[in-house]
Amino acid sequence: MLSLYKEVCRECASLITRRYSTSFSMGIRVFDQHLRAPIYGIYGFVRFADEIVDTFHDKDKATLLERFRQDTYLALEEGISLNPVLQAFQEVANEYNIGRDLIDPFLDSMAMDLDVSRYHDDLYKEYIYGSAEVVGLMCLKVFVKGDAAEYERLKPMACALGSAFQKINFLRDIKSDYEERGRVYFPGVDYNKFDQATKEAIEADIKADFDYAYEGIKQLPTSARLGVYLAYVYYTKLFQKIKNSPAQQVAEKRIRVNDGKKVYLLATSAVRARFGML
Repeated sequence: MLSLYKEVCRECASLITRRYSTSFSMGIRVFDQHLRAPIYGIYGFVRFADEIVDTFHDKDKATLLERFRQDTYLALEEGISLNPVLQAFQEVANEYNIGRDLIDPFLDSMAMDLDVSRYHDDLYKEYIYGSAEVVGLMCLKVFVKGDAAEYERLKPMACALGSAFQKINFLRDIKSDYEERGRVYFPGVDYNKFDQATKEAIEADIKADFDYAYEGIKQLPTSARLGVYLAYVYYTKLFQKIKNSPAQQVAEKRIRVNDGKKVYLLATSAVRARFGML
């Protein structure tokens, strides 16, 4: 019956991904079958940690996050958890050697969101590494199936992709982050004076990340390449919409790609991958 329990926990992680992110769930569905459950497990873990700091406004977030951290460590050590999200994650972490060198920076970045509202250069880089780049590295551990040399070779490009995704999220959510949470992630940026020059400087930084990351996507194992490429295509489409929008509109309205367009991107990405056109 333990196998049934584990299966149910994996299904919980899958449900969390589908309910919270149509774009990432679409990408995961085109991974080879053996990769899907591990990536769902990673997403469920990072999603729920993020949910603590972004959603539970009438609760003691610091206490909840610290409890989540300690429960994570215990699940990793004991190889079991009664929390379905942590059960699914610990299976992945223990199988693919995802250690505290990646888990701690992620949880530390989540904790920053409880106390920090303005990020200077060093703190900004630290936050992006912990909140986004290490998530990409967790996934990369799964993609390369324990090949340490391949992991090290692709690591910088995986970090660049996570960085680009996160910076686009910051641009997309700049209004809600400021008005609902009091946060401005970009160093030296005043939300109330967000202008076209500021926006274009941020976009140039994102483009550099994307260009470097794309070279790594082309070198991923075929079992993972299409799924990661689809996420890349979705975010580059979102990035293009943001670039084509004036700074005032970006500051006042959340730019998004509709679900119909996402399906179209999936189809065209699959064709490009099928014919080696990445």
